[in-house]
Amino acid sequence: MLDQSQIDQVTGSDAYGSDGEKIGSVGQVYLDDQTGQPAWVTVNTGLFGMNESFIPLSDASFSGDRLTVPYDKNKVKGAPNVASDGHLSPDEERELYSYYGVGYSDTGYDDTTTTTTTTGYTDTPDVGYDTSGPTTDNAMTLSEEQVQVGTQRREAGRARLRKYVVTENVTQTVPVSREEVVIEREPITDANVGAATSGPDISEEEHEVVLHEEVPVVQKTAQPVERVRLDTREVTTEQTVSEEVRKERVETDGDVATGTTGTTGTTDYR
Repeated sequence: MLDQSQIDQVTGSDAYGSDGEKIGSVGQVYLDDQTGQPAWVTVNTGLFGMNESFIPLSDASFSGDRLTVPYDKNKVKGAPNVASDGHLSPDEERELYSYYGVGYSDTGYDDTTTTTTTTGYTDTPDVGYDTSGPTTDNAMTLSEEQVQVGTQRREAGRARLRKYVVTENVTQTVPVSREEVVIEREPITDANVGAATSGPDISEEEHEVVLHEEVPVVQKTAQPVERVRLDTREVTTEQTVSEEVRKERVETDGDVATGTTGTTGTTDYR
């Protein structure tokens, strides 16, 4: 059995059956009218957790944030449908004890140490449940969209290297030489008198000299001058992106008291 000091810890915790399977979340803790000790808890069961089933705490144990009861989930879900209106009548309590196989007399259940009649409940409020759709527990999860910005590589264009032929004029100055006729006259001397008088005294003669000259000659050859290739380089710039994101917020409606726990309005019950 649980003691008074564990009430706050049990409320809102998860209840597990004897087979280790989760039964549901603990809603309310009911106290014995005579001893003030915890005697019953309600657990949210059924579709979407909208039903509350009573479980006796006589053989329950609590460790960490886990309440363990000696019954499986099907047993708890099949418990008599008793309204969790803050108090159990003797008939309701007798019906529940009978269902769970716990001995009961007009003065309470039989365990040789404690007796109980009708039980009260702690001032812990009913745990909220989803009235608009399915839920997994007694709390609302707030979510928001977040933006993850990355980069994706794609083709941005193409570059092509093409070779073609152009014609241009090249002008160079080249020195050239030519032969010209020069008349040389020499007097008759003892050295050349013999050659001068070797022919007839008076006659007609012709002498001919072949003249030469240089002319420019152009010869073209193809010579490699350089190699050209296409390559790429990485250039990094910055771009600003903008995107709309959605965020969930919560607001209260109705009679909600504001406490001091965390940053949201809560109601502190004992």
